[in-house]
Amino acid sequence: MEKNTQFVGQSLAFLDAVELAGRAAELNRPVLVIGERGTGKELIAERLHHLSPRWGEPLIVMNCAALPETLIEAELFGHEQGAFTGATKARPGRFEEADGGTLFLDELGTLSMAAQERLLRVVEYGEVTRIGASKPVRVDVRIVAATNEDLPAAADAGRFRPDLLDRLSFEVITLPPLRAREGDISVLADHFGRRMAAELNWPQWPGFSAACAAELEGYGWPGNVRELRNVVERAVYRWPEPGRPISSIVFDPFASPWKPRPLMPGTAAPSAESAAPAPVTASVMNGHGDVTDLKSAVDAHEAAIVRAALERFRYNQRATAKGLGLTYDQLRHCMKKHGLSAG
Repeated sequence: MEKNTQFVGQSLAFLDAVELAGRAAELNRPVLVIGERGTGKELIAERLHHLSPRWGEPLIVMNCAALPETLIEAELFGHEQGAFTGATKARPGRFEEADGGTLFLDELGTLSMAAQERLLRVVEYGEVTRIGASKPVRVDVRIVAATNEDLPAAADAGRFRPDLLDRLSFEVITLPPLRAREGDISVLADHFGRRMAAELNWPQWPGFSAACAAELEGYGWPGNVRELRNVVERAVYRWPEPGRPISSIVFDPFASPWKPRPLMPGTAAPSAESAAPAPVTASVMNGHGDVTDLKSAVDAHEAAIVRAALERFRYNQRATAKGLGLTYDQLRHCMKKHGLSAG
C-alpha cells in the first residue's frame, strides 16, 4: 500500500496520539484505533506497521463495511473450491495474505456476530479455517483495527462481543477531531494549499486572506482532515488570481440554488416562486398586509436580496458583490449585519 503517510500537525493532542502509535508499533500486540471519520485512522495503522519489526512483510487492508455480510467471512478467512455457489476455485483469505505482517480491519464495528466469533478464534489460537475446509491453517498476523463507534457501549448493548473487545484492546489509540487540535487548522490548510498550488504550477503560494483564514478556523469540520483537504484544494483551484491571497472558500460543494429539494411523501415539488425567500416577514406586517415596522421590513428585504444573490452566484462573494454593485467589504459587512453564512 503506497500512500502519502506524512503527518502534519503541532497540537499536543495530535502529537500524543502519534507518539503512542510509535511506542505501540514495537510490540506484537493488537491495537484499536478510534476516531471520527477523516481523522487519519488508516495513517496511524500504516505507522504501526512500518515502525514494527514486520515492516518488510505485507500490510493488508480490509474495510469491513465495504462487503455484504454474506461475503465478509469468505474475504477474511478464505474458502475452498465448491464451498458455496460461485466458489469455482479455492482462495486464501486476508489473514493468509497478511501472514507474517499486519492486517488492518477498518470499520470493525460493522462485523456480524458470526464473523466476530470466528475472528475471536483467530486472535486466540492463531488459526484460520477456510470456508469448506476441515483443517485449520496457522497464521502469524498482527491485527490493527479501527472504528468510529463506541465499542464498549456496543458490547454492553449486545452488538459486539465483549471477549473479542478484550483481546483486541491491548492498546487503544483515540485520535482527536480536528476541532480539538489547537493550531493545526492553519498549519494543515497551508500545507494542502501549497501542494495544490504546486500542482497547478502557480509561481508562488499567496496564502489565504485574513477573513478566509478566520472562516477556516471558525468552521466545525465534521469531516475532519479529509474535509479540510477537500475544502482547501477546491478553494485553490477555483481561485482565478494566483498573485493575490485566496479570499473565497466554499465549505459545502453541494450548495446551489438548483439543488434538488427533498420531498415529503404525497407532496409536489416546490415551484420557483414558493422556493424563493420571502422579502418581508409576517412579524413586520399587520393582518391587512400593511408594513408596521419599516426598518425591519427594509432589513428583511435587503437580507433576502443578498441571500438570493449569493445563491445565484454560488456563494462566490466577489462575483456577488459585483452583481449587486457593492465592494467586497460592503458585501461582507452586509452579510455580517444580517447573519448570512458564506455558504
